[in-house]
Amino acid sequence: MGAKWIKISIFYLILTIAFGLFMHYAFQLQWKTTHAHIGVVGWLTTGFIGLVYCHFKDAAKTGLAKAQFWLYNIGLPFLLVGMMMVYLDVPHWLFELFVSGGGIAVALSILLFFVNVLKNVKSTY
Repeated sequence: MGAKWIKISIFYLILTIAFGLFMHYAFQLQWKTTHAHIGVVGWLTTGFIGLVYCHFKDAAKTGLAKAQFWLYNIGLPFLLVGMMMVYLDVPHWLFELFVSGGGIAVALSILLFFVNVLKNVKSTY
């Protein structure tokens, strides 16, 4: 489970760099918040979760970990696309649906991660 998280985080790292270059060369700097979220939530948070699950393998094998994985990895793209829609000519309700739905899924996923860590991460000493 941890390796999957790390591989996905590398995808978000590449996306962060590519999106930053796009913003720079196209002078589309209004998407800086989306760019930051791709980097922080997509790359850093995803990678950190992967490292935790690589080190604490018992926590990675739980149903909580599986539910968290799917909530996070389905919700995050919706959140990020919704954040980009704010600057496009789309109906207000549509991007709110994407941002709210994706954001709630990611937030619930992080709560599941928190519960999983509390229950299943034990000291290695």
